[in-house]
Amino acid sequence: MLTIDRGRSTLILVDYQSRLMPAIHLAPEVLANAKRLLDIAAMLDVPVVFTEQNPDGLGRTVPEFDVARHALAHKMTFDACRAPGFKEMLAHGHDLVVAGCEAHVCLLQTVLGLRDAGRKVYVVRDAVGARTAESKETALTRMARHGAEIVTTEMVAFEWLESAEHPRLRDVVRLVK
Repeated sequence: MLTIDRGRSTLILVDYQSRLMPAIHLAPEVLANAKRLLDIAAMLDVPVVFTEQNPDGLGRTVPEFDVARHALAHKMTFDACRAPGFKEMLAHGHDLVVAGCEAHVCLLQTVLGLRDAGRKVYVVRDAVGARTAESKETALTRMARHGAEIVTTEMVAFEWLESAEHPRLRDVVRLVK
């Protein structure tokens, strides 16, 4: 299947941390799209996994994200796949919808680790952040070159819905418009 199947998806939100976000280019837009993804995942029962890179140094996940309801991997490695227990948080056979910061460090290395492990990965471009636009674009190009599909928040939302007859259509449309 070429579209993103919500019944076989896990959303991974990488390192949206309080001390990191002020340095991220277009941070309000990046956070708004990540929050949309999180809210849509909740509406459609898509599992969510958060990561936090060195939380003592970079702070915890931003407070507008309700991390307590989801799996959370603390890590010191840039690639979350190398963190103890992370891979076990991901349902076997699920495709992975991934967004986060910083695009050219933790997000890139995590996506490459997931691809190296044979996982199907969709990277949500408008929910990805870096300190510079150049770092973000270079990382997205590299991820795509290694087999990650680059998508947008709305693409994910409507592929998860599958049909205009979905009972949560109006709720999702309100979030993305």
